[in-house]
Amino acid sequence: MSSVAPTLQLFFTERMAKQRQASPRTVISYRDTFRLLLRFVQDRTGTAPSALDWDDLDAKVISAFLDHLEEDRHNSARSRNTRLAALRSLFRYAALRHPEHAQLIAQVLAIPQKRFDKKIMSFLCPEEVGALLAAPDQSRWEGRRDRALMALAVQTGLRLSELIGLNCGDIQLGAAAHVRCTGKGRKERCVPLTASTVAVLRVWLQERGGLRDEPLFPTRTGRRLSHDAVGARVATHKAQATQHCPSLGTKKLTPHVLRHTERHVPAPQRGRRRGHLPLARARRHPFDRALPPRRHDHQGTSTRPHDACLLEARPLPPTRPPAGLPREPVIMPTNWHLLRPRSPPKHRCLVPAGAGVGIIARSGLVE
Repeated sequence: MSSVAPTLQLFFTERMAKQRQASPRTVISYRDTFRLLLRFVQDRTGTAPSALDWDDLDAKVISAFLDHLEEDRHNSARSRNTRLAALRSLFRYAALRHPEHAQLIAQVLAIPQKRFDKKIMSFLCPEEVGALLAAPDQSRWEGRRDRALMALAVQTGLRLSELIGLNCGDIQLGAAAHVRCTGKGRKERCVPLTASTVAVLRVWLQERGGLRDEPLFPTRTGRRLSHDAVGARVATHKAQATQHCPSLGTKKLTPHVLRHTERHVPAPQRGRRRGHLPLARARRHPFDRALPPRRHDHQGTSTRPHDACLLEARPLPPTRPPAGLPREPVIMPTNWHLLRPRSPPKHRCLVPAGAGVGIIARSGLVE
């Protein structure tokens, strides 16, 4: 009998659901990690997941699985570290239930995270965004869906998991049009919508005709789009848009890049809705327009409009003291001429000698 299967099931039902109260997206990420691992072990050793034991998941097998993710599946170092974090969580939970495999578990937990170089996230200019939004075939149902999805992603800056998790009831197209969702870290986000995005979504919702709790961007069968499906659709539209905008061919375009892209909003609409701006829009340097947008800005902390940071810095007008007041007052004793008789005063004070202190300054208050 397998000793991995009961522990793996309790890890999801007890550890993740009851003890940690993990979010559904975390559970899905951990599930995909273990599914890839079980498939890799079965293809390599021929052992079925129902007959798997802890001796079949030693540090050598786990290291080979991580190399398989990078070499065969072409995952980045970030994805590798994410999969390793899920495996570490499982093995830490298994250490309390299977102390007889303490040495094997310790070897797996000793596998380090892989270091990587942080690259600058690419972004699209307004011309490239326009070519990408015009690429989907508007005569097809999938094309109209993809255009609405990409327009919403560019304008609001929502993550891919937030986009595919939207329902029809999360879109409000009234006087204060906005989209509401629960994003990463269980944070509820409410992002205003511009007039151009509202027009696209209004047409799509009328054609969609779904209930409030149904997916906003479904497949042909009514299910939610997967991450891989959205990535494949964006890659297809990029190849089509490259024919009209060759600069797109030199950029690596993924659904995450749309989150760091400038909004494609005409100038008159941008001026009327200056206060309604996306929370995750990339911002430019306030002193140099030639610099690329900043990658990660803190979301929702600034109350001023975004376009205000594009204005050039203007020096403040010089402040002048009110008329009749001394510019450089100096407070000193009135009998200073008795202390230093060899240094005659340059100015005479108007304050009498018995007043105690006086003010001598280079102003109009002296004779």
